[in-house]
Amino acid sequence: MQSGLLYDGPRGTAVKILNRIERTDSYLEKLLDSELRSGDLNDLDKGLLTEIIHGVMRWKLKLDWVLTGFFHGNFTKAEANVRNCLRVALYQILFLDRVPHFAAANEAVEFIKRIRGDKTGDLVNAVLRNILRNLNNIHYPSPEEDQIKYLSVVYSHPPWMVKRWVSRYGFTETEKLLIADNEKPELTLRVNRLKTDVQSVLSYLDQHQVPHTKSPHLDYFIKVQHLADISQSEAFRQGLFTVQDESAGLPCLLLSPQPGERIIDLCAAPGGKTTFVGEILKNTGEIVAVDRYESKLHFIKESCDRLGIRNVKAVLDDGTTYHGEIADRVLVDAPCTGLGVLSKKPDIKWKRDPEDIAGLTALQLQLVENAALLVKPGGVIVYSTCTIEPEENFELVKKFMDLHPNFVLDDPRKFVPAELTSNEGCVSTLPSLHHMDGSFAVRLIRNI
Repeated sequence: MQSGLLYDGPRGTAVKILNRIERTDSYLEKLLDSELRSGDLNDLDKGLLTEIIHGVMRWKLKLDWVLTGFFHGNFTKAEANVRNCLRVALYQILFLDRVPHFAAANEAVEFIKRIRGDKTGDLVNAVLRNILRNLNNIHYPSPEEDQIKYLSVVYSHPPWMVKRWVSRYGFTETEKLLIADNEKPELTLRVNRLKTDVQSVLSYLDQHQVPHTKSPHLDYFIKVQHLADISQSEAFRQGLFTVQDESAGLPCLLLSPQPGERIIDLCAAPGGKTTFVGEILKNTGEIVAVDRYESKLHFIKESCDRLGIRNVKAVLDDGTTYHGEIADRVLVDAPCTGLGVLSKKPDIKWKRDPEDIAGLTALQLQLVENAALLVKPGGVIVYSTCTIEPEENFELVKKFMDLHPNFVLDDPRKFVPAELTSNEGCVSTLPSLHHMDGSFAVRLIRNI
């Protein structure tokens, strides 16, 4: 039987993707997008596949805790097909009300029999039936005995991450952060004011019966609970809005580009900030969008075309070594651990380790160092990340300022709402406090 038929349907496809995530460095979204575009699944099945993949990645550690308690032998050493088949079934049993328990179990057993025969099917059947019989008696670690283990298992985050956050925020605030990380994210739309206005987009959403709320922080950002196949909607194709979290818009406001200026975006892909800066400039001046990958620059060009942004010049280069004409302002949206966006990208939890933080800070510093060479006296650098780790954020900025005393911090409250800023004079957001992605941004002025 062909591989495609073995892994057919949303649950089989889910196992196939989960196997690949474990086996390769590929990210969830890339693999999922590829399957969704293949056209083998109907819209209902695509929705279920997306739900299962994100759900298993979000709750993997909790699922594994339960499965380890019921598995005959070492669950972590089981073959990938078996592990992921059981995770898919258990996720549906624990978290999806619309899928009957027996149906989730039967699907799993039939799938694994197709792949690995009756003997493995009997094993999976025994594990799942045992879990269903004991569903109300599953025991998790106790917070009184081990706070880190309790938070890690119950809220499915790596222990090293939980330990860091408890030492920084305390038990209660960390628990709130983990809960926020596990929430299914809303979609946030940025209204493109070059082509329309907020009221027109709100009317469009009402007309299509899409539940929505306006951002309490930024007037032209709108949160929607769902918008099926957003990229296929006429309003999206016409460029009336784009998808961007509020936190990703804040660095652009902090940059505060003025009409006619030359702006460099040193790490431009995927282009959300580039296009927002273009919108703020109302197509005046010039934005140099730098990225190392031609495919990503192509994506930026497509976004600019759709949104009607005409002042962007895409440049294939490395942001750490790019040398061009001096700019009025430079945006450094640096590559980072991404620990502020775990609700949208749950697989990042399992791909990161503490060493990644130290490894990325060297690159981040190189980028800001290069930005310092590219900005004119009196000009502005905005450094931003989508992580909440101090080493990548304020500690890195302090290190840069120690090396470059001619740069000073500017007060972010002149540009963004005060409730999104910290005592250190930075933009700092947390999912549990601000109901948006975790992020950091700082505005630096070059004095001489």
